[in-house]
Amino acid sequence: MTSQTSRPEDIYPVTLALIAFPPGLADPLFLPEFLGQHDEWRDDRPWLAELAAIERACHHLRVNPPELPGTVQQRIINPSLEMIPVQWQGLVELLTGQDAEPVRGEGVVLVYLRPDGSEVRFHEASGHDLLALKLISEGIDSRQAARESGVSVGRIDDIIHAAVYQGYILAPPSKLVREDDFPRGIISDPEHFTTPTFTLQWHLTQECDLHCRHCYDRADCPPMELDMGIRVLDDLYDFCREHHVFTQVTFTGGNPMLHPHFLRLYREAVDRGFMTAILGNPMPRHRIEEMVAVHKPEFYQVSLEGLRDHNDYIRGRGHFDRVLSFLDLLAELDIYSMVMLTLTRANLDQVLDLAELLRDRVRRFTFNRLAMVGEGAALASVRAEDFPAFLKQYRQAAQTNPCMGEKDNLFNLLRHQEGQPLMGGCAGYGCGAAFNFVSMLPDGQVHACRKLPSPIGDITRQRFAEIYYGRQAQKYRAGSRACRDCGIRPVCGGCLAVAHGFGLDIFSEKDPYCFC
Repeated sequence: MTSQTSRPEDIYPVTLALIAFPPGLADPLFLPEFLGQHDEWRDDRPWLAELAAIERACHHLRVNPPELPGTVQQRIINPSLEMIPVQWQGLVELLTGQDAEPVRGEGVVLVYLRPDGSEVRFHEASGHDLLALKLISEGIDSRQAARESGVSVGRIDDIIHAAVYQGYILAPPSKLVREDDFPRGIISDPEHFTTPTFTLQWHLTQECDLHCRHCYDRADCPPMELDMGIRVLDDLYDFCREHHVFTQVTFTGGNPMLHPHFLRLYREAVDRGFMTAILGNPMPRHRIEEMVAVHKPEFYQVSLEGLRDHNDYIRGRGHFDRVLSFLDLLAELDIYSMVMLTLTRANLDQVLDLAELLRDRVRRFTFNRLAMVGEGAALASVRAEDFPAFLKQYRQAAQTNPCMGEKDNLFNLLRHQEGQPLMGGCAGYGCGAAFNFVSMLPDGQVHACRKLPSPIGDITRQRFAEIYYGRQAQKYRAGSRACRDCGIRPVCGGCLAVAHGFGLDIFSEKDPYCFC
């Protein structure tokens, strides 16, 4: 318990702002019990004893904090947690300085230390809070809880994730850690080597309502059966739960919404608690509203390849105006919108003008360099000697245009040379191929990155864990040996797809645009 040398006003600042400390009480630690036994001291505030009990618990954690584990192997209840039963609601509001009048109502107040021990937290437990504590204390599996309660497993996991986020449940760290010996001199923060999220970029179908001049794959590839798709989502759930990471499924294609079972697979992903996103084309309002009725995606990304004439040359007549109208629809439905441009020699001078046109129309605008793969091999890439100047112009424009995002890994090389803070690069970890994401084709072939041929497994015959730890995946995860000693490698690594398009050995040669 708290030392008896603590002053009463240090333990009970709110309670003693309402009443005087009883002069005959020798030990201030017993104030809650004293108030509970002496009605005359509570006056017209019968809830004072419970208010004091909460304050005592908070003070105890501040002056005598228990040792919290640095890491845990499984989810556990925060060892500092104290659950205080109360007969009055609204006490927490009083403790946070709000003008509240407690009302009768049974409840529980949770008092605990943040997992890093830096702060005492307290709040009135909701039904979800109590459910999370029950599931963890009794070791009840999310799938079992979902079956028994008649809700989706994702709903159960969301409740547990919220408890972990608040800090009264402790969870193991991600197991997806770069095993490669990347330099850690410039970038030493562990967050650049461990990913909290794993993304499956699922190319549901090759069917597409466009035929773009830079398409990297028009080959016939039949989609898997619906039952197999559901089994894939189950396996993905198990893989991510085992590795203690959040899951995102990014549906793409072709045009993913042309898949006959798109809405069912989208719902199955949502039911498992996965974040969802769309890389697709403009679609009719009713199709988007059907999707939103299931769950609003994290984002919906469409493409533009420059201003109207050039874009429509690449993607088809009328595409530019359809995209602008579709962006207005996404804004109306409050869906986070993104526009991606494939950078070529022909549209280099149009990028900044397009970004300015999109300033108030899209949430985020970015570009990828052309990967000369498939039909894209017929287009001309930006000259390497022109690229650094373009990056500088882009960054300067982005300072006054909030929709412009930096995605290309080589932005970090420029930032490093200018002494500026580094960002996450293409996938948040430089090249994230086979690290924090993989791509899956309609037939179940898994690639490290969809922008180049990079097969690492077949999900119809293997599980995600087997594919992820396979020799081929490890090679793509390591990237080029030419980048091994670069100090910014964890947030760069160039672009394997671009290097492949130039005919280079992606495991031994650098991105041809690297200017270090």
